[in-house]
Amino acid sequence: MRYLTAGESHGKQLTTIVEGIPALMPLTTENINESLIRRQKGHGRGKRMQIEKDLVDIAGGVRHGYTLGSPIAMVVHNDDFKHWEDIMGEDPIDPDKDIRRKVTRPRPGHADLNGAMKYGHRDMRNILERSSARETAARVAAGAVAKTLLHHLGIEIVGYVNEIAGIKAKETDYSVKERIDISEASPVRCLDEEAGQQMMDAIDQAKKDGDSIGGVCEVFVKGMPAGIGSYVHYDRKLDGRIAGAVQSINAFKGVEFGIGFEAARKNGSQVHDEIAWEADKGYYRKTNRLGGFEGGMTTGMPIIVKGVMKPIPTLYKPLQSVDIETKEVFNASIERSDSCAVPAAAVVMEHVVAFEVAKALLEQFPHDQFPKLQKAVEDYREEIRCF
Repeated sequence: MRYLTAGESHGKQLTTIVEGIPALMPLTTENINESLIRRQKGHGRGKRMQIEKDLVDIAGGVRHGYTLGSPIAMVVHNDDFKHWEDIMGEDPIDPDKDIRRKVTRPRPGHADLNGAMKYGHRDMRNILERSSARETAARVAAGAVAKTLLHHLGIEIVGYVNEIAGIKAKETDYSVKERIDISEASPVRCLDEEAGQQMMDAIDQAKKDGDSIGGVCEVFVKGMPAGIGSYVHYDRKLDGRIAGAVQSINAFKGVEFGIGFEAARKNGSQVHDEIAWEADKGYYRKTNRLGGFEGGMTTGMPIIVKGVMKPIPTLYKPLQSVDIETKEVFNASIERSDSCAVPAAAVVMEHVVAFEVAKALLEQFPHDQFPKLQKAVEDYREEIRCF
């Protein structure tokens, strides 16, 4: 199971192709659009979210509400492309004509300068258009397919915000449904109403100051059976794969599972999870400080993974940089205006985690046909319960 995305921020469309989804799995555009709409919400987003209404067209791999087993192609059109066609169009332009909105001034914190050096572009719009977080809409579409698969296997997943600008939500023991309902009702996707209001105040202040703020997102996965992943090789460890996927999200700079970095400050007796057994549910852990993983494999406890998002680097009180043509110092330009995108990033993180979890399941069980995958997972759950 894998996916590819194509498209630029102000381009004609974003395209996602997902390969490896079993045949005969229920899937509709509503499954994907719900996730895309959630990604566009959140206190602190800029005006562009009012321009673009991300909705998907399924262009292949699905017929009459069921997957075919062939690659699934999805397209998200850019409604604003009509204003960018002469800037981002694919047709050649007159060599004597100046390129509109050419970018020669790299923005600190972005991929502009490094990407230009790597690919030899003198117009850094070729870099920023693809490195933009707009690409995450295509990844959310892929993750929405994976989430649908997980849902039909009895596995639920939700992403929300734990922290913004140092304001931390209280720890909770909510069910998956409660986490979904509460986070969906919060403008900052926070499970703690009081902290959520403080986060919104901090976002408003950052916008007023021409600054930006970051935070911490958390993803909670319930229903995963034990033993998914592998201890045999580094590239089969599921927590490692999830960490890599989370780290690949734009502006993410750190990942942890369970108590994460706090484990470095505790004794072993305060870190590891004691094992217990009951006849009706089999083996389980008395605590979940390791976030659902041991040895690169799931333990059967909920997967709990956190991701750190840095503040967006485009600021209304801009940082200094250097023009690559004139080598003159300048104040960085503005391409977008979010003062905080952490609530939206929680949705993106939810979907990249969903894809890695679904991928690991498909590697472990036969999956040409979805009903056979469902039976294989059910049989495995019963097998390990009686182990």
